[in-house]
Amino acid sequence: MPFIRLDHVTVRYDLDYSGWNTLKDFVLHRLREGGKKPLRHIDALRDVTLEVSEGERLGVLGRNGAGKSTLLRTMAGIYPPLSGVVTTVGRVRALFDLSLGFEPDATGRENIFFRGLLLGEKPEAIRKKMAEIAEFTEIGDFLDVPVKCYSSGMLVRLAFAISSAIEGDILLLDEVVAAGDLHFQEKAKKRLLEMIDRSRLLVLVSHDLGAIREICNRAIWLDGGRVRMDGSPADVVAAYTAMESSVV
Repeated sequence: MPFIRLDHVTVRYDLDYSGWNTLKDFVLHRLREGGKKPLRHIDALRDVTLEVSEGERLGVLGRNGAGKSTLLRTMAGIYPPLSGVVTTVGRVRALFDLSLGFEPDATGRENIFFRGLLLGEKPEAIRKKMAEIAEFTEIGDFLDVPVKCYSSGMLVRLAFAISSAIEGDILLLDEVVAAGDLHFQEKAKKRLLEMIDRSRLLVLVSHDLGAIREICNRAIWLDGGRVRMDGSPADVVAAYTAMESSVV
């Protein structure tokens, strides 16, 4: 039974921050600190405890910088927590950072294989899916050309075709993928809806509140790296919308 559990998880970014605006500030800082740059710590997630179980379609909403994408990447095992424990049971299929893992000097066909391995697929399974992935991209003979020669639209098509062909129990989705022209976007939207239907557990990050109400059966509101509200999509969206309206 697939599930994701976060127990008191904090994820921290350590950022170099100069703190000076002029040459004088720079010299004085070097004298005071012995040449060391201070670190500014940003806690993208703060003591988050959350469990998502099989059958749930969890929508994650919040302002930019609230920690939504960090939450997804922590669930996927990309970002290690500073403290707390992340437990994931089930095979994860993540649709974000679509261009990750491409080798620019390799052909599109070779990159299907490379990225498939990176996403955890077995070599034999990738070979079986090669023709279907190639057809879905609609880029024809360019599959035998190094991807460094691709337009950005072609690269996104290839990336989406590969990522959406990998099976998994848990689907982590960051926003709606815009891939290529209008025709291809319609294909991509249909494929995404099919993936959502097949997934046994979904976590969807989106600014589209209508999509969260329509697709999800549970929602959380992230604010400053913390879970501010957890409940039905209608209730959470209503509370979030009311807060945003009051701020304006």
